[in-house]
Amino acid sequence: MPVPLTTPALIVLTPGAMTLARRVQFAMRPATIHALPGLGGDVDIDRATSHIAELFNAGVPVIGICAAGILIRAVASSLADKHHEPPVVAVAEDGSVVVPLLGGHRGANALARQLAQILGVVPSITTASDIRFGGALDDLPPGWRIEEPENTKSAMAALLAGASVRLACRQGNADWLVERLPVAADGAVRITLTDEIVPPGDDLIIRPPTLALGVGCERGASVEELGSLVDQTLAAAGLAAASVACVVSLDLKADEDAVHALALRLRVPARFFDADRLAAEKPRLATPSEAVFKATGCWGVAEGAALAAAGVGAELIVPKQKSGRATVAVARSTTGIDPAGVGRPRGSLTIVGIGPGQPAWRTPEVDAAIRCADHLVGYGLYLDLLGPLALGKTRHESDLGAEEARARRALDLAAEGHAVALVCSGDAGIYALATLVFELLDQMERADWRRVAISVSPGVSAMQAAAARAGAPLGHDFCAISLSDLLTPWDAIEIRLRAAAMGDFVVALYNPRSLRRTSQLTAARDILLEHRPSDTPVVLARNLGRADEAVEIIDLGEFDPAKVDMLTLVMIGSSATRRVSGTRWIYTPRGYAKKRITGAGENA
Repeated sequence: MPVPLTTPALIVLTPGAMTLARRVQFAMRPATIHALPGLGGDVDIDRATSHIAELFNAGVPVIGICAAGILIRAVASSLADKHHEPPVVAVAEDGSVVVPLLGGHRGANALARQLAQILGVVPSITTASDIRFGGALDDLPPGWRIEEPENTKSAMAALLAGASVRLACRQGNADWLVERLPVAADGAVRITLTDEIVPPGDDLIIRPPTLALGVGCERGASVEELGSLVDQTLAAAGLAAASVACVVSLDLKADEDAVHALALRLRVPARFFDADRLAAEKPRLATPSEAVFKATGCWGVAEGAALAAAGVGAELIVPKQKSGRATVAVARSTTGIDPAGVGRPRGSLTIVGIGPGQPAWRTPEVDAAIRCADHLVGYGLYLDLLGPLALGKTRHESDLGAEEARARRALDLAAEGHAVALVCSGDAGIYALATLVFELLDQMERADWRRVAISVSPGVSAMQAAAARAGAPLGHDFCAISLSDLLTPWDAIEIRLRAAAMGDFVVALYNPRSLRRTSQLTAARDILLEHRPSDTPVVLARNLGRADEAVEIIDLGEFDPAKVDMLTLVMIGSSATRRVSGTRWIYTPRGYAKKRITGAGENA
């Protein structure tokens, strides 16, 4: 069974490849065409190799209508784990050849077959197990596991040598295996499908995802207590932990650390139901409780959640088991459980700072957070700057000035169980939306916002980027001040400007000027001129990290605020900031010259 893919990217580097790309795109919608400028693609490519590598690292399936060597060289430095690499497929420009190069464990061969069917050719698949059986033994449907994966190599070797399978199916649906492998009553390769603990033997044990593990616990129950109860319950019932498809509970428990730690240990999703859904399971409960109903709105958390997850026809094979502060129950599905269709996950919100603009200034942590998100919320320009990382994501755009609406939208989506990234430029916590999100949480407008998993991923701030472009103006004490008086009274801003000027800080000015706010930057310049020389360097950094980046260094006395807009960061040096003679660089010395002379300050 192929692994579900994200939206594939069709790479087009020549005019001749575009006709074929359009044909493939029409048959594979919503595939997107990434082409060199002027070729008419959906996404323009600046540099082919780096663009392909960025797609690959973002987990996007790549279909290159180009030479295989181009694709191989582009991703070579990123190859690490074959089990996690996305598909990379090469297609000849005339459509005569389709070759899966990488990502066999992530659906590359299936993607190649799909492309070959579209083009009316035979795919060049070289994997022996795929050629003979349409997939390897360890190419399992989602949620299925092999007890001892290392045993699959010998079993697959025997099958390729002509052996057949003797299949015993105790639980789960074995149709996918019967369709793939030669099955016979006297087969030499013995495979057992079961969710029960079985004695060691020669059989290859495959675990179907048939068990739903319902849990409940008091607020703040320990990870150890819940985990110990689960281990004891499964062992006593003779059930294999590898067949647990999901850990399920009431949505009020969505922020319980013990529940999520248990799911992580079992390597399965944690899913949650609202009280009404669990209340509907009352007729099937073994131990309905009036007290639980009064406290939660349902008649049983652990039993109700297990049965709701296992579905119609499920059997409650382990009724509620209790410890001091936790409960556990197990239900068995007759066929198998797909966690994606069970309840809903705990929503997550990551507030990310993507830096000033260029991908190289995004941290790996930010890229990972965006890659894991299903929904992206942000100002349209910031989402556009994500490039291939935004492919396949649901975008929620809003205009500048709609910051609170963006924060609320992100929290609402996360509260619904989605994985959300709230995208900010620069650093998420510096004049951006991280503060607003926590302010909304503090106001307790919606209780379910508190159950969202929230994290903040830092980014390169505009002042860091501007300083790097100019040299090292932030080498000594500095501060940042926003000149926007939309949220902060001008009187307060002026006090901070005067304090910074008197303290001789290097000052980074954010939100320096807009169409409606034209006087504040002039006032800031004049205040700073009262306390430092007119030849103090001033950095004007516009569109940092983008194609039309412009960085200029002028003297404070010559600074004309009319040259500045909202896309510009203004950085004004201290009285000590100086130019490196004969160069464009500036820096603010920290006192190392004195240290060299006196030898003082070893631990500065």
